[in-house]
Amino acid sequence: MKIPVRAFHFKLILLLLTAWWALPAAAGKMVQFAPIDALLSGVYDGPYTVGEVKRHGDFGIGTFDALDGEMVVDRGVVYQVRADGSVRVMADDVHTPFAVVAFFRPEQRLDVPRGLAMKDVEAFIDAALPSANLFYAVRLEGTFRRLKARSVPRQQRPYPPLAEAAKQQAVFDFEQVPGVALGFRSPPFIKGVNVPGYHLHFLRADRKAGGHVLDFRVERVTLSWQALDDFRLLLPGDGEFARADLGRDREKELNQVERKTDGKP
Repeated sequence: MKIPVRAFHFKLILLLLTAWWALPAAAGKMVQFAPIDALLSGVYDGPYTVGEVKRHGDFGIGTFDALDGEMVVDRGVVYQVRADGSVRVMADDVHTPFAVVAFFRPEQRLDVPRGLAMKDVEAFIDAALPSANLFYAVRLEGTFRRLKARSVPRQQRPYPPLAEAAKQQAVFDFEQVPGVALGFRSPPFIKGVNVPGYHLHFLRADRKAGGHVLDFRVERVTLSWQALDDFRLLLPGDGEFARADLGRDREKELNQVERKTDGKP
């Protein structure tokens, strides 16, 4: 007995769909270039290139060699926000000592209640996430009632620790600004390797301003997020990293440079 061609095609498609649904969900992967404590200790030159960063993700944050500004990776394009406030697209051969990236495939989108301050937005996101013990890629896009960002100027050797370099930071204040604040939420146990909690960088909608996010209040903003349960850390193989003092607790320094607006204790 011959099976009609159309019936055969239908059964084949049904079989393939059944097999596809039976496969385990692909893990969201987060790739990090160097631990945050290396950056805090003054390891500002890295063996990694922007091209390599892009091969591991189309979404993320970081910095550039000599701590030259803030990195924003959005939709596969790597931007540099400089201390003079300018923004430029970076070539693949530019180097970085620290970056964190993922291929962003959002699982959920939510409207953030209007008027919330940064700490309240973080609480809102925490309540929406399925677990506090995973990594998450987080994207906030829309209009911010106000937003404060910073960028650090290029450093000269011998490099100072990040807490000292941050005292030279330029701070940018935005009002009613459209754009995207993106980055990662990391679990508490990652202390010393990444930033526990939220680490976000901002890019204005016209791609002409931005920086490391210090504070904000939302106007009309949409949240999208993706769980990342596959974490990979790449360690530099050069002598500067090998000689760095990574045994000390740098939690106070991290808190200082992440949220302080003046770079001072």
